[in-house]
Amino acid sequence: MAAGYRHIGKATERADARDIVTGRTRYLSDLEVPRMLYGRVLRSPHAHARILSIDTSAARALPGVEAVLTHADAPDWRVGTPRVVRVLDSTVRFAGDSVALVAATTEAAAERALELIEVEYEPLPAVLTMDEALAPGAPEIFPEAPGNVVSAGTPWFGPECLTGVRMGDVERGFAEADAVAEGVCGYENIPNPLPAEPPGVIAHWEEPNKATLWVSSQAAYQDKVVLFFAFGRQVDVRTIGGPCGGSFGSKLMSVQLALQATALSRAAGRPVRLVMSKEEHMAAFVLRIGSRIKAKVGMKRDGTVTAVAGDWLVDTGYYSMTTQAQVAVGCGEAQLVVRSPNWDLRSTIVCTNRTASGIVRGFGGQELKCSILPVVSRVMAELDIDPFDFFKKNYVKPGDGYFWRDGQWYTYRGIDYTTAMDAGAAAFGWKDRWRGWLQPSAVHGTVRTGVGVGVHGNVDIGESVSEAWVRLDPHGAAVIYSAASEHGTGQPSNLIKMVAEVLQLPLDRVTMTPADSAITPFEFGPVGSRGTWAMGGASIAAAEDARRKLLERAAPTLGRDPGDLDTCDGLVFPVDSPENAIRWNAVIGREGSVMGEGRFDPDFTLANCMMTFVEVAVDSDTGKVDLRRVVNATDAGTIIDPPGLENQLNGSLGSAGIDSALFEETVYDPATGRVLNANMIDYKWRTFAELPDMKNVVLETPVDSHRFRAIGVGEVATAPGPSAVLMAVSNALGMWMDEYPVTPERVLAALGKVPARGRGAGGTAAAATDSDDLAAGADR
Repeated sequence: MAAGYRHIGKATERADARDIVTGRTRYLSDLEVPRMLYGRVLRSPHAHARILSIDTSAARALPGVEAVLTHADAPDWRVGTPRVVRVLDSTVRFAGDSVALVAATTEAAAERALELIEVEYEPLPAVLTMDEALAPGAPEIFPEAPGNVVSAGTPWFGPECLTGVRMGDVERGFAEADAVAEGVCGYENIPNPLPAEPPGVIAHWEEPNKATLWVSSQAAYQDKVVLFFAFGRQVDVRTIGGPCGGSFGSKLMSVQLALQATALSRAAGRPVRLVMSKEEHMAAFVLRIGSRIKAKVGMKRDGTVTAVAGDWLVDTGYYSMTTQAQVAVGCGEAQLVVRSPNWDLRSTIVCTNRTASGIVRGFGGQELKCSILPVVSRVMAELDIDPFDFFKKNYVKPGDGYFWRDGQWYTYRGIDYTTAMDAGAAAFGWKDRWRGWLQPSAVHGTVRTGVGVGVHGNVDIGESVSEAWVRLDPHGAAVIYSAASEHGTGQPSNLIKMVAEVLQLPLDRVTMTPADSAITPFEFGPVGSRGTWAMGGASIAAAEDARRKLLERAAPTLGRDPGDLDTCDGLVFPVDSPENAIRWNAVIGREGSVMGEGRFDPDFTLANCMMTFVEVAVDSDTGKVDLRRVVNATDAGTIIDPPGLENQLNGSLGSAGIDSALFEETVYDPATGRVLNANMIDYKWRTFAELPDMKNVVLETPVDSHRFRAIGVGEVATAPGPSAVLMAVSNALGMWMDEYPVTPERVLAALGKVPARGRGAGGTAAAATDSDDLAAGADR
């Protein structure tokens, strides 16, 4: 598809590549603001406790300490849905919760100050799992969440926000089915996406009510919007985004850190940098939501789903900010994969005494499908239906409809993905490897091989608003005004590519402003794979608008209609006589510019799609599961940047992706609620030496999106893999597995060789290890 394009579809150098590899890129921890202080957080050793007293006198007297805050003097700024979480509170609700804040002239002074703070706690009963939280008489974490159940729906998605899927007549649907299966499956390992750079922020408060924040985020302008409401709509907020060392969605949840840094800056009268340590990042920052479903599915012999019913339990940790939105998106995405006229799917969001869940790529859909598709597999097995054939039949087709996150009905107008699915199946050799349900594809001694397949798609590729401006300068260059921060995917470089293609400029003649809310228009950010269509659409529209204005201004000089003119390399010329070209400065003037404006508005009528095929080997003696092969299949419409897309698809393994089915999990001490694996040794993580054989099959069928007929597929790369792995392991063992991850312990328990452990939030352990002391100085 690159044919006919100058830049699109070509492997070109990223705009920031040389700075990154030479170390010139300045991340948040590299920034120095004049008179900047260093912030630190004292964290609770208890999962649930009331603070009876805090003595900060020694800390305040320490040389170099400029501010100390406790719940008694912190501002009453709040976050959450509903807004119940304060900057600091008199009650701590998870092991690692914030107790006090310190700002000092050096990091060492800030650390020493934490050691000098004396806290008296009254421990309270804690609920660490959803079962404990929902038990009759369980202690309540927030009075605003009676029975530890969080209110459903989010105002961001409107009054009809999805909280489940209810339509048709499920009882009639079950009666019409040739087979009905029921089951429970839990995706409750709450993995951490672990971007390389920990969360952090620099805040500068200026009296009376102005806050400037340098953020490490993939969506700096969105931070401005969220913080404006968190500050009670009383503060003039400016956010400045720079290079972000990875996010995977999670750093959009840095708002509480931003509030704490701002509170310290206000108290000290100086800017404050507050950056989490890696240990804090792993034990006190957001994790994936926990998901468990009890479902019932009816199906006909031809793979038609007649009814789906279920109760979806969602563990949000100690508070919710975006969990209701994830439930809404998950309920929408389930309808893209399982087509049925009859649904009765209900959700319950549960508070537990662990660190909060937040945004992680997959955003609700991965969690729901990883839970419900194993139950769908059971009814497929009863009818001996090949899962590949089932997914190919059931994935949304042009003309199909669905309720999306806002509760409105939409009709899909995109492409049919069955061709891409067939290409993936052929590359994997599915028909040769599939032996039937609960049948290994090969057995060699104690090693049993199994295959599985999963599918995922998302309509949020067209979510929310993007705005961009493009300025044409007289010397034949263009500047994109966009709040697009680089977070590892090359999105700003891709926007430069698109604008350069519209204007027919060399890539080095197009630049982009910093992601500064004082400079750029609104940008929701590159979430939900919306960067290609939504953000790209706004930048393309702005470039087209600027081009149109340029040609209109050149028309009188050249004596032609604007439609008879074109531009290339900073020249404007008649299409039929390019030798009569004039330079841009002859059109714009030496003291002027041309500004184009572009905007993308939400459109929920297109979806992307990713199908993942996997092959695993299970050792029945040791319980170890090895991922041997992965084939990802998709259709991107038009590939904007081939290397970037390849890397996105290769990134489907870790960071809460496929490996969350194998070993990625957060492990808690059931006695204390502390995270036991808050380090890069105990948190299991794939190394380069353990990479499986991977192949990515990407078709290019033009999509009715924007000028370049492309859509984004990056975020969905992780989502179909975990359920595919669970299917493959079940087939290899000849028995159903219904929990993630399929660790050696769980495999051996399924084989009856070791006792099974109960369900819960993440992993559990009988006793603490050396890594159990989350908070530096928590017991001071």
